[in-house]
Amino acid sequence: MKESRFTVRGLVIAVLATVFVSGCATAPKPTIGLIDTERITSNWPKFQNYQNQIAADEAAIQRSRASNAQKAQQITDLQARFVNAQRELTDDVSSAAQQVAKDRGLSYVFTRQYVGYGGVDITGDIEKVLKIDDKATPAP
Repeated sequence: MKESRFTVRGLVIAVLATVFVSGCATAPKPTIGLIDTERITSNWPKFQNYQNQIAADEAAIQRSRASNAQKAQQITDLQARFVNAQRELTDDVSSAAQQVAKDRGLSYVFTRQYVGYGGVDITGDIEKVLKIDDKATPAP
């Protein structure tokens, strides 16, 4: 009787081990995409051009001999341009993320900076859609 008990126990352990190993072999398809926004902004010429132009315009306003009231109005206009540029850039990234998420079957896309664990990095795919060269990764 003891022999059959060990045989059944050994069989159950073998079956459980097989199920565990086969379950590990087929990882579930990721449903969360992650975007590294720091990488996007550091490599995207469109973002850098907007940033440089706004900084240059702000410096020019500060250096100008205009009255304080005129400078205030120019700064207000510059802030409006900044908001429009920010909206345009955000819309571009959002559209690219939606396209990549649809192509890869992802349910959600988050920025990498706020996710501690999990997800699949889709930054490279976003860069391809936006036609950004990845300067951080050397060419092979």
